Amino acid sequence: MLLSRPMRHLNRKDLVLLALLTLFWGLNWPVMKIGVREFPPLTFRVLSMVGGLAVIWLVARVQGISLTIPKGESRTIIKLAIPNMLIWHSLIIVGVKMLSSGRAAILGYTMPAWAVLAGLVFFGDRINRSSLVGILLAMSGAMLLLSSEFSRISGQPLGTLLVLIAAAGWGFGTVLMKRTIIDMPTLSLTFWMLAFASTCITLIALIVESPRMRWPNSVEWLCIAYNAIIIFGFAHVVWFKLARILPPVASSLSVMFIPVLGTFSGAWILGETPHWQDYAAIVLILGAMSTVMFKPKQNPATETQENL
Repeated sequence: MLLSRPMRHLNRKDLVLLALLTLFWGLNWPVMKIGVREFPPLTFRVLSMVGGLAVIWLVARVQGISLTIPKGESRTIIKLAIPNMLIWHSLIIVGVKMLSSGRAAILGYTMPAWAVLAGLVFFGDRINRSSLVGILLAMSGAMLLLSSEFSRISGQPLGTLLVLIAAAGWGFGTVLMKRTIIDMPTLSLTFWMLAFASTCITLIALIVESPRMRWPNSVEWLCIAYNAIIIFGFAHVVWFKLARILPPVASSLSVMFIPVLGTFSGAWILGETPHWQDYAAIVLILGAMSTVMFKPKQNPATETQENL
């Protein structure tokens, strides 16, 4: 069941898993770029998702976890899958094809600011001063990169907008996930959200990419396998598990390093040259994450007064 568990301190195993998640997700930005450079992006995503479904199914069988959908929960699965899987994964992969992998990583991880904004607009959450500062910092970084794409002759402002919409969808989905109680194991929920999203993206790919569809070459297959096994089969499942049991600061630190690693791994692996706008945006968005994710501790008296 997706119920809250008591938070505990980091142990050695948690640190290793968080480090691996950060490394795998950070390196995936140039991996995705290589995979879609000459290959239809939505088709790439579908093949990765189908492979991920196979890995999750195998893990569920080995661990004896039921993948049966409880009665009446199908609509909830679809509601969660649309922002968390369908919007994020379809738009981000198209954006990666248009932009440098590092720039896409920076824009994609404006997600925490979008999550705060979604809570304010759609769920009536109260927003404090630090969260407002975080939103302004994230938007400043995003606008800096968007203006850079508009100013370049070969710029891709559409790619920037697609990645921002993807991040906003993921942010909304994150808030929605936290507010949803569903009687399913996390592995089973991930499987069915992935199944729904992959079906939808397959239909879209058949419509818009059919003339360009072909069999992947060996390098593209390696990129697809990395996403299927490492990202969908391992990272997503482990992240959902750790996010429920670890302190928010621990998981937040992991998230904050991913766009930095994505930018520099893109420079190292692909020879991409980050511009001053990219470095400035990293600083702004890391500042946004720190204000949004790390809430200052309050003494009990203050907390009681705020809750009255």
